[in-house]
Amino acid sequence: MNLDNLKTTDGIDVAGKRVLYRADLNVPTKDGAVTDATRLERVVPGLRVLAARGAKVIVLSHFGRPKAGPDKENSLAPVAAALGELLQRHVSLAGDCIGQHAHTIVDAMKPGDICVLENTRFHKGEEKNDPEFTQQLAELGDIFVNDAFSAAHRAHASTEGLTHHLPSYAGPLMMEEINALKSALEVPKRPTAAVVGGAKVSTKIPILTNLVAKVDKLIIGGGMANTFLQSLGVQVAQSLAEPEFHSTAREIMAEAKSHGCQIILPTDAVIAREFRAGAATETVDIHKVPIDAMILDIGPASIAKMTDHLRECRTLLWNGPMGAFEIAPFGEGTFTLAREAAKLTREGTLLSIAGGGDTVAALNAAGVTGDFSYVSTAGGAFLEWLEGNELPGVAALAR
Repeated sequence: MNLDNLKTTDGIDVAGKRVLYRADLNVPTKDGAVTDATRLERVVPGLRVLAARGAKVIVLSHFGRPKAGPDKENSLAPVAAALGELLQRHVSLAGDCIGQHAHTIVDAMKPGDICVLENTRFHKGEEKNDPEFTQQLAELGDIFVNDAFSAAHRAHASTEGLTHHLPSYAGPLMMEEINALKSALEVPKRPTAAVVGGAKVSTKIPILTNLVAKVDKLIIGGGMANTFLQSLGVQVAQSLAEPEFHSTAREIMAEAKSHGCQIILPTDAVIAREFRAGAATETVDIHKVPIDAMILDIGPASIAKMTDHLRECRTLLWNGPMGAFEIAPFGEGTFTLAREAAKLTREGTLLSIAGGGDTVAALNAAGVTGDFSYVSTAGGAFLEWLEGNELPGVAALAR
């Protein structure tokens, strides 16, 4: 996949043309209202620019996981309404993404109008990348713009299939995500560090294996650090760990050594006998965890050591928390390290890229999301990229 082949919407003539714009409007809702509009806010600039240039902007998206055709619970109606509020303009909703409902709305559009087509997953042809369904989508547009990096790891009709039917371009949000990840992994300023946390090694083996060949320092925290420590003979008592992955952990450490990548593990820990908010805690050396206790966060010595390593680096990639950050007081390791990364970013000495899994929630809780250079909301696509996998939705644009 040659990313240099990606064509962007900059400078293309869209005046009066029907632009099929693939966004990711799959946002959380409750009782018919959007509860987190972050993804919507991020597509607003791209929509405004196309509309201002005279395009008829036709937004495509999936939403939820409908099982058997259309249903109210998975309708894009509340999302289209929220998008209209953010755009401060009327956004019409077609009752279907193909067929007469869609054509009626699209045919009535004037240059500068924006509409949303109903959930693409109401049709089984979407996830199957069915040629007939894709053709029906393509009939609604003159140009295809994919601005949904977060859905690019799926080869669906609205992410990959349409590129075979229409002139296709990467949208501004797609390019933001790609350029951020390229700056961290492909052409980084060195030294580079990756902070990888989370509960289990088993879920991040491909990520760790890929990263040790690309970064200079790999800082490991969360439950997965326990498995690495345990594989080195450290007794982690009642802590979450995966003994069946000891050999994998040792292989990853050996691979890191062969690439000159330094692995940094916790040297002390915040422990408790109960996993609940307000539980009594102690801070102990990592080699002195009591037999009846569990590790729930990294300790101050670990934070200081990891912070020192961050100060030596020019590029940071962050995925996952250092401890059970959702429950006080086990978020301090994550929060303190994140605030240090944010401080270095503000000072201009560190390029910081974060995303995937609980990362965004952890950075929000630390109050530093806005201080990182880039925070991805892409989830699965972000993780696939970290694993070194080709994303079908991006590869299709780069053909």
